[in-house]
Amino acid sequence: MSGIELAAWSFPVLLLLIFIRIPIGLAMLLCGLGGAWVIYGSADPILNQLKQVTYSTFSNYNLSVIPLFLLMGQFAALGGLSQALFKAAEAWIGHRKGGVAMAAVGACAGFGAICGSSLATAATMGQVALPELKRAGYAGGISTAALAAGGTLGILIPPSVVLVIYAILTEQNIAKLFLAAFVPGILAAVGYMIVIAIYARLKPHEVGSMPPMPMKERWSATAKVWPVLVIFVTVVGGIYTGLFTPTEGAAIGAFGTGLAAWFAGGLNRKTLLGAVLGTAMATGMIFMIVLGAGLYNTFLALSQLPQETAQLVAGSGLNPWLVLVGILVIYVVLGCFMDSLSMILLTIPVFFPIVTVLDFGLSPEEFAIWFGILVLIVVEVGLITPPVGMNLFVINSMAKDIPIMHTYRAVLPFVASDMIRTAILVAFPAITLFLLRI
Repeated sequence: MSGIELAAWSFPVLLLLIFIRIPIGLAMLLCGLGGAWVIYGSADPILNQLKQVTYSTFSNYNLSVIPLFLLMGQFAALGGLSQALFKAAEAWIGHRKGGVAMAAVGACAGFGAICGSSLATAATMGQVALPELKRAGYAGGISTAALAAGGTLGILIPPSVVLVIYAILTEQNIAKLFLAAFVPGILAAVGYMIVIAIYARLKPHEVGSMPPMPMKERWSATAKVWPVLVIFVTVVGGIYTGLFTPTEGAAIGAFGTGLAAWFAGGLNRKTLLGAVLGTAMATGMIFMIVLGAGLYNTFLALSQLPQETAQLVAGSGLNPWLVLVGILVIYVVLGCFMDSLSMILLTIPVFFPIVTVLDFGLSPEEFAIWFGILVLIVVEVGLITPPVGMNLFVINSMAKDIPIMHTYRAVLPFVASDMIRTAILVAFPAITLFLLRI
């Protein structure tokens, strides 16, 4: 069996291991070790490489941004910033039909700006918004679906852990990727709100509202979100202007959210320990996936599969746009079975060499950034695509009285919104690259 055939067979084997509940990081590690062992004919070379891959992977300075962004999210939750964001949005639009659900989406976008994790955003906002949605008279399906969709903004609104990993894999500028994600992120939030507005018109009996708040209370609720604005402007503005690196920005953001949590009374010795342990556990899980993907991708490089596939596609005469759409469809399908980080780590080393040999009328840097945002968006779609959308299960685990099938039905319009947005961004790359070009 040739190396290319061996690599091709490794994909179904990897999926089988995932289906039988082997942790995905370990599954990729086993496939990488086994495949390289067969290619080398001996275990010694790949065991030596395991030592080198481990060191070269985790000595990457840019990876230190991940635990810092995760810690920032932990502190933000302790400081009640998620609740402040939701209350502020609810104060202004909660009295409208569907307004509470729209407020939840807006709060998810705001929390995503200081979190960087989709699952953390969904879980945190679910705790805050689900009781309010229930009190306002929302049917179970639309309330859980809106929060699951809103949670995906956690990886699209900068800062984003997934974008950091993509930047490292493709050797792109993290600050430019963060900047390029702004417009698509805003479009996503607006699209979800439009879906809720349409849903409220078609099924008004499933969507409720809150009594209007006096203007004084609205401004009072709005004033409580100032820490979020200060932290966001400081971190993202500082990174973009070159005042500090993404890692330094993440450290400043973590320190700022920690201070906000302390002043709010949510940070003490006990909660600090919980936040650090939670960050450590999440970081360990992510780094295990990164290590497994690193070794698996070493095996793929040995097999020559990415290089041969890229040459085959380049010489096939296929329309570049058709190839791009095919890759994006594969991501949507994979999203039904895998988490976003695993998909990025597993597929980018294979797909990126393929698309970079195609001509889309963009410079290499602009194309890499545009492609990264497109991949991030379709990965985000996978998080809410039935039957195994991760965000759907996170939200439904907090609303055990709501059947999962109700959430599945209600989330389909949000998936449709994502598909329309993806099509627009594919057809018009300038929308994604707008802020980079001004």
